[in-house]
Amino acid sequence: MTNFHKKALSKQHSSKRIALTGALAASLIMLPGVFGSTPALAQKAERETLTYGNLLKATKNNQVDKVELDEAEQIATVYLKGKKDTPQRVRLLENNTELINKLKENKVEFGEVSSANSRAAVGLLINLMWILPLLALMLLFLRRSTNASSQAMNFGKSKARFQMEAKTGVTFNDVAGIEEAKEELQEVVTFLKLPEKFTAVGARIPKGVLLVGPPGTGKTLLAKAIAGEAGVPFFSISGSEFVEMFVGVGASRVRDLFKKAKDNAPCIIFIDEIDAVGRQRGAGIGGGNDEREQTLNQLLTEMDGFEGNTGIIIIAATNRPDVLDSALLRPGRFDRQVIVDAPDMKGRLEILQVHSRNKKVDKSVSLEAIARRTPGFTGADLANLLNEAAILTARRRKESITLLEIDDAVDRVVAGMEGTPLVDSKSKRLIAYHEVGHALVGTLLKEHDPVQKVTLIPRGQAQGLTWFTPNEEQGLISRSQLLARITSTLAGRAAEEIVFGKPEVTTGAGDDLQKVSGMARQMVTRFGMSDLGPLSLENQSSPEVFLGRDWMNKSEYSEEIAAKIDSQVREIINHCYIKSKELLEENRRAMEYLVDLLSDQETIEGDLFRKIVGEYTQLPEPTLVVSQ
Repeated sequence: MTNFHKKALSKQHSSKRIALTGALAASLIMLPGVFGSTPALAQKAERETLTYGNLLKATKNNQVDKVELDEAEQIATVYLKGKKDTPQRVRLLENNTELINKLKENKVEFGEVSSANSRAAVGLLINLMWILPLLALMLLFLRRSTNASSQAMNFGKSKARFQMEAKTGVTFNDVAGIEEAKEELQEVVTFLKLPEKFTAVGARIPKGVLLVGPPGTGKTLLAKAIAGEAGVPFFSISGSEFVEMFVGVGASRVRDLFKKAKDNAPCIIFIDEIDAVGRQRGAGIGGGNDEREQTLNQLLTEMDGFEGNTGIIIIAATNRPDVLDSALLRPGRFDRQVIVDAPDMKGRLEILQVHSRNKKVDKSVSLEAIARRTPGFTGADLANLLNEAAILTARRRKESITLLEIDDAVDRVVAGMEGTPLVDSKSKRLIAYHEVGHALVGTLLKEHDPVQKVTLIPRGQAQGLTWFTPNEEQGLISRSQLLARITSTLAGRAAEEIVFGKPEVTTGAGDDLQKVSGMARQMVTRFGMSDLGPLSLENQSSPEVFLGRDWMNKSEYSEEIAAKIDSQVREIINHCYIKSKELLEENRRAMEYLVDLLSDQETIEGDLFRKIVGEYTQLPEPTLVVSQ
């Protein structure tokens, strides 16, 4: 919607308000006439029952006891003898000399009364009844117009939350598993508290620190800990709060933010999700004026421009450092990039210890075993894991969290909510063969990770699951390990074909085939693990149009090489598939026994599974080799 349309709508709403106000005022003006006039029913009830002539006759006949004359209303109230409780009302004339003379002759008591005072009071009250609401309505519109003008004046002001003493309730003791990042940031806190320690040797603290890492690793938590430890003024804002649809607002808010920060220096500015405003410039297609780029230009100038920002430390967080503008990342703006990665086994143990402080965990639960079982989990994942376990404990009405709740929580976090158990049928047995095929081949191959659990309990979209847990953190993966994973992943389809025949294979291996195709293609095009040689033929990340890169993904190889890549991928997958079928056929007795056991118990733990496989086969562990 354009500004012209918005102005037109604004004028239309204003005219409607004015018309509504006018109608309301007109209706209120009519109130005095409505309340001040005598209703028709009242007039009929008060109709005089005695005429002026009859009053003269009654006075002459000495039938009148008392008369009250109201000159303002031109009405006389007549009290007849014998009927004093029911006075009569008589409409008077403009000149009532004859009536007064008659009353004097017959010595009738009469006097003059006036209702003007009471009418004036009623009239004033009625006037106030419509004047006061009208005044209140005028004050309401005046207040709204004042607020609108003040909002218009403050539109370019920064929306940053400001705390003179950042009482976030979080310190470095509450942050675990990322010791290297904590050590880097503790220097920032030390500089804010004891700057002379660094300036004495000529050191200059970094102006900006960029926290980089996957979602959930604790970047925002680290910023809260810095604020809680430093004890200096703290500004916090999200990158998306700078940019608005109106031109110049983002740059104005950046200027206002740094002006406030300079007035309170030394201080900390924390910008969360800075990629919302700090993306590469020149990324728009077709040129044009980009409000976000103006905001970024102003941010670059404020961070390290002609004037500088002495005493202000900027901490920013993002999980997309690849899209940030290079001018934003240079020394002098963001001097340091602190990697906040997923924790290792020791870090996961420390995180679990932090999050288990306020939870009732049974003494039999080993946090070290949980940490070993959860490779790849971030701090947020581990916090959610213990929270899910606590919820399950409360649901099951237990007093403390046991290992059973921990296992169920791990399964829920990784695979999803538990579904309805399968009934005994051909489908259940087919799924059992599929999952046992995965686990059996993975156990027989020494390069493969050990099996953790095999289950037929549905979770999420999966009808059955096989868990593998590595013994140690794996930063690098060998070629034999990749081939073992492909072989184990294809073993589910291989088991279906061996037992039920090729015509009866199902769609259950769809996700498995997608995974192995991706792994095999990466082995050929990225890792140089094929007959094509040590070549990297594809980028790790695909270019994006709106980041100032090319429209299309340009192939870095010819059509002949593309055909060879497809041939190599197919050769790797076919060889691994044949190997998985051979291993399953050689250990058919063990597979049948494990399928019967799994169909009966629905879950087999890893230790029991490996024990059964060891009992059924005494052959040396096979090693998978693919010729170069």
